[in-house]
Amino acid sequence: MSRRYAWYVVAVLTLANVSGFIDRQILSLLVVPIRRDLGLSLTEMSYLIGLPFAIFYSLMGLPIARLADSGNRRNVIAVGIALWSVMTALCGLAGTYWRLLFARIGVGVGEAALQAPATSLISDYFPRDKLGGAMSVYALGVFLGSGLAYFIGGWVVGLLSEQEAWHWPLIGSIRPWQTVFIVVGLPGLLIALLMLTVREPERQDRSTGTVPVSTLFRYVRDNSRTFTCHSFGFALSATVNYGIAAWLATFLIQTHGWSAARAGMVQGSLTMTLGVLGVLAGGRLADSFVRQGHADGALRVGAIGAMGMLVSATAYPLAGSAGVVVGWLVVVNFFAAFPWGAASAAAAEIMPARMRAQGVAIYFFVLSLVASAVGPWSVAAVAEYGFGTDAALPQALAIVNVVGMCGAISLFIIGMPAYRKTLAVRDAWSPPSSVRS
Repeated sequence: MSRRYAWYVVAVLTLANVSGFIDRQILSLLVVPIRRDLGLSLTEMSYLIGLPFAIFYSLMGLPIARLADSGNRRNVIAVGIALWSVMTALCGLAGTYWRLLFARIGVGVGEAALQAPATSLISDYFPRDKLGGAMSVYALGVFLGSGLAYFIGGWVVGLLSEQEAWHWPLIGSIRPWQTVFIVVGLPGLLIALLMLTVREPERQDRSTGTVPVSTLFRYVRDNSRTFTCHSFGFALSATVNYGIAAWLATFLIQTHGWSAARAGMVQGSLTMTLGVLGVLAGGRLADSFVRQGHADGALRVGAIGAMGMLVSATAYPLAGSAGVVVGWLVVVNFFAAFPWGAASAAAAEIMPARMRAQGVAIYFFVLSLVASAVGPWSVAAVAEYGFGTDAALPQALAIVNVVGMCGAISLFIIGMPAYRKTLAVRDAWSPPSSVRS
């Protein structure tokens, strides 16, 4: 298939990634009205944002990835897109905490069908010295999606703030925050149909048969330092990002008196611009490291991004004025996005082709279980239990950032030699004769 078509596939998958992160992140801008209408504490809200999504997203990732390694990845992704879109719209019909919780679980199950199959698909379209750039384009969907979630959510909340309820045909009267879920959820069904135009590529490993789970975990065990340092290093970075994503709008509203609409539009604009620039720059730098002979380029990019975050994401919540906060957020958005194209490319390249989706699923399992669950909760816990008040969000954001980024930098540095060794082992790896066919 042509290089132009390969980039078309990346574009469709990026659009799916945008849709997924809009549906995932929209909840964080709606914290204030949901807490008010459902009577939730800050910690209860953190569970709603992170825990159910993270658990089911993580648990479903590996079985879906096994299906992708042995079947049609395009179809797996298309079904997942349709599921998370419908479940996001159903969040808009949830009038109680538990109904909203169950709908969020459905979103997590649907989104588990995207990342590992998509990473495997892209890896079969691009050579290694171009993979970081391709994955960075795909990863920019995270920041476009998150940015659009904040922007659209802020705009809709501002538009509907004067109304007690919004009237929908066949549905009746629902609250403004419920309307937001319906508005962002339903368009995903069109993307699911677009996904069906993607052709399944020829796999790099042409052998048939499914590699047993025992073989997969033996390979991971034999390369445990690489997997530990890569997965948990990026998971700690993502924990900080998820904590910021969950509570930044609330921080701006509570600490600096902003409206939800203003917080969403500023946060969305920065994420869509600086975040996109950051992830593209990180991907290009990772490819440049590889061309220069530095096989551990992805971990180098991860460390650079974490160092930038260590400074900027500690400074912004402690700044004295909203103007200085926004200035630091410019830097935060660039470095928060910087490593993610390289991170996904690394998750693919340390795996033999025949187990690639499953290996990537293990990475996303760790990433999601740690970051989605711990990120929102850790900020809330430090504020409520460490300081005893919701007003301590600034200090909590800074503390979580320092701990997370120092841990990530340490893991990336420790993991570089093992990462280089794993790439050499991967090139010589073949499955046991008992599983070849």
